[in-house]
Amino acid sequence: MERQARSGDKASQHEFDIFQQLKDHLLAGKPARNFKVVDDDKPIIKDCFLITNKPVVYLCNVSTAQLNSLDTDKNVQKVREIASSEHAKVIELCAQVEEDLSDLESEELEEFKKEFGIKELGLPRLIKASYSLLGLISFLTAGEKEVRAWTIAQGTKAPQAAGVIHTDFERGFIKAEVVKYDDLIKAQNYTVAKEQGKVRLEGKDYIVQDGDIMLFKFNV
Repeated sequence: MERQARSGDKASQHEFDIFQQLKDHLLAGKPARNFKVVDDDKPIIKDCFLITNKPVVYLCNVSTAQLNSLDTDKNVQKVREIASSEHAKVIELCAQVEEDLSDLESEELEEFKKEFGIKELGLPRLIKASYSLLGLISFLTAGEKEVRAWTIAQGTKAPQAAGVIHTDFERGFIKAEVVKYDDLIKAQNYTVAKEQGKVRLEGKDYIVQDGDIMLFKFNV
């Protein structure tokens, strides 16, 4: 009993020391996500549910003039430095340009993107970064009536992904037909993708990947 008590005292003292160091860190105006602890102590900090311990994405709204000088602009570099110190991502975009381009048809959009030197619009990049930050991915289902994207956690296996659509799909899961989005686009239709060997059958242990298009086979 005495040994257990001493062990408990050491654990309590250890947590107290961490909290004291964390307090000093926060009072210095630094976010909790910058507070360095060993992996074994991370749950102690996590259980505090501190706002500044949440991961972030920095969205940097720039002018049209700054779009072509992101790597040299002082203000953009300052934001990047702050984000780098917190191991965070930075998404730079020009809200005015994004708004102007949002209503354009595909061909016009591509022309204007070239004009402004934009490879990908900011909103899709922000969505991707946010999903990555939260540990989320999307898979798709496609039929004659509709195409839908379903959000799941990274590392989700096929039966559990099927359960997001309907619990019966998970309960009676047999297998899933899977094709990558890019492969289907290149093939232009599902039949050609099959002929090219791009459609494969996966079982219960398959870990769903971002952008998978899936057709679930089940029996209940």
